[in-house]
Amino acid sequence: MGEPTVTTLEGRQEAAAPPVADETTGRRFLPRARTPRRPRLWFEILLIAISYWTYSLIRNAVPEQRAEALRNADWIWRAEQQLGLAFEESVNHAVNSVTWLIVGMNYYYATLHFVVTLGVLVWLYRSHPGRYAATRLVLFTTTGFALVGYYLYPLAPPRLMNGQDFVDTVLVHQTWGSMASGDLKNMSNQYAAMPSMHIGWSVWAGLTIFALASVPWVRVLGLVYPAATLVVIVATANHFWLDAVGGVICLSVGYGIALLWYGCQPYALPRRAPEREKRKQERTPEREPERKPERIPVPKQG
Repeated sequence: MGEPTVTTLEGRQEAAAPPVADETTGRRFLPRARTPRRPRLWFEILLIAISYWTYSLIRNAVPEQRAEALRNADWIWRAEQQLGLAFEESVNHAVNSVTWLIVGMNYYYATLHFVVTLGVLVWLYRSHPGRYAATRLVLFTTTGFALVGYYLYPLAPPRLMNGQDFVDTVLVHQTWGSMASGDLKNMSNQYAAMPSMHIGWSVWAGLTIFALASVPWVRVLGLVYPAATLVVIVATANHFWLDAVGGVICLSVGYGIALLWYGCQPYALPRRAPEREKRKQERTPEREPERKPERIPVPKQG
């Protein structure tokens, strides 16, 4: 078959241009990076409250497999000894000998984990709304993978190991520093030590502060915070350092999912989220107005 033709006003015949394929058709089945939206305060408060309640419920609903958790703790301790990196007991005893220091670490362990994380979320909401949803996605995804780890790999913290000389610093100094010690031990799963969300959340907060803060000394604090948290979780005998490695792995998965969802890392997104109307205009391709066919005058006969 030949090419279609059209007749112009001048009476010449030209080949009609082949139809141009719609560019959006080929992209219809491809993943599309999400556009950040401005967060809504009421929704975020509700989401965080429900998420933390769900996290606590699931974490504490994981069966306390004491025998398996203790076997896993023994295995990790032996593995660290073979690596020559079994330093938790020495750090625990050294810090425990300084009463004011270990008491401070007990309260650090109990409070900053939540205070700093919530503080960074509030700061993101107020100062970086365009990056808030993506960075929050990293945190929530990290926590979700941690719950899987608690179920698949029950692990006793060093202070609960049999035949070892670790000091439970909360019991010894009678401080409020762990939901799994003293009178609060029945309110929390004591064998959910791998991965460490104290490390997962603190590294998330530290990286966020370092990447987005404008004041140099605040950026330095962002790097110091997870390092200090590592010392605290080891000194209080709540975690092995390998638990911290597990927390970082979960966090890496969280950043990877945010990268796939938004098409770039959270900190590379615009600081301000585009307005809704502007986003609609950007998503809707502009259409050229339809042109009415011109009428060709027919000469009168007479």
